[in-house]
Amino acid sequence: RKRCPAAARRHEGAARGGEAVGGEVGGHHSVSEQWGLRTREGRSRYNKIFEFSYSINGRPCHMLVTSVTGHLMELEFQDRYRKWHSCDPADLFHAPVHKFVPEDKLDIKRTLEEELDGASGLEGENIAFEVIEVCTAVNPHLTIKRAHFSALIDREIHEAVQCLVEPNKCFADAVDARQEIDLRIGASFTRFQTMLLRDAFVIDFTTDDRNLVLSYGPCQFPTLGFVVERYWEIQAHEPEEFWTINCSHKSDEGIATFNWMRGHLFDYTCAVIIYEMCVQEPIATVTKVRQQEKLKYPPYPLNTIELEKRASRFFRMSSEHTMKAIVQEQQRHPVWGPYAQQLLEPGSGLWRNPGNGGHDDKAHPPIHPTKFSSGESGWSQDHHVSMSPS
Repeated sequence: RKRCPAAARRHEGAARGGEAVGGEVGGHHSVSEQWGLRTREGRSRYNKIFEFSYSINGRPCHMLVTSVTGHLMELEFQDRYRKWHSCDPADLFHAPVHKFVPEDKLDIKRTLEEELDGASGLEGENIAFEVIEVCTAVNPHLTIKRAHFSALIDREIHEAVQCLVEPNKCFADAVDARQEIDLRIGASFTRFQTMLLRDAFVIDFTTDDRNLVLSYGPCQFPTLGFVVERYWEIQAHEPEEFWTINCSHKSDEGIATFNWMRGHLFDYTCAVIIYEMCVQEPIATVTKVRQQEKLKYPPYPLNTIELEKRASRFFRMSSEHTMKAIVQEQQRHPVWGPYAQQLLEPGSGLWRNPGNGGHDDKAHPPIHPTKFSSGESGWSQDHHVSMSPS
């Protein structure tokens, strides 16, 4: 069998010279069947091995594709620092740490080792190097390549495999640094505040309070601060009634709505007096007409945080529900189908590239539908994200 290096993975893939180790091809069986797909079990029941013939840059290859479920390795302190009272919490900022494959990922590790014995974004790059570390321990003479793609659609996957690149060690190191910072800060402050507050307060729980842990994390605490700050604002708000006067004119050409420059009044008596004056003088005089052309630009894309904020504010949707409605595979819709087709017609002049927006948090590539929306429970959410002004 002629083999060449390749990888096919959404984020957590690494490839080896000889056979490809990648992943997440579930749902693409119909695409791979034309290449003679054969599926077999690996050591892990959830991570199968897909085997098929393929061609990379005109060179025939025999592809083996498998997956890892997120990070293959974890970061932890050495055993002597694992017990809470074994050291001062401040010592955890300097204590040695090491990466290891946890018990629940050992079967995935064995699958990679066995497949190599005879011969796959920042987080994704780090996961790739975790796979590389396991694979090169068995065969140090591997040629490693990475395939980058963000959507599980045929065109993007094929293009990624035809444009393999070297894994970026700097990206992987950045994630290692972030993980180590999270571990050191989280472990030290969690131990410190748990032991401090346990001794300072009498905590009455139905369960054994010795198991109580007051967790601290560099992400969760600032987030909790935002939640508490917003809660305080809501609690401190004092609602106040106000009144406004609405005026409109209906004619054969349509309805003209007039906006009151004052906006509203907090004094009920004054509002009633002005309203009665308007009723007594129902004929108004137009003193000035001003016409101008106004362009309304398409909305900028939303980053993940802004998307979740708007979904919560306008639709009362949780973050989990929002991401499920957006990321789930879209289906063909009878309303938007013809409209989208019209946009893509050459010469129609209707298509415009979306704006870049003013902020990119680099968390992941833009989330976008890859098929038409179904128009069911998540329809209002999809419609808002696609059409609302920024």
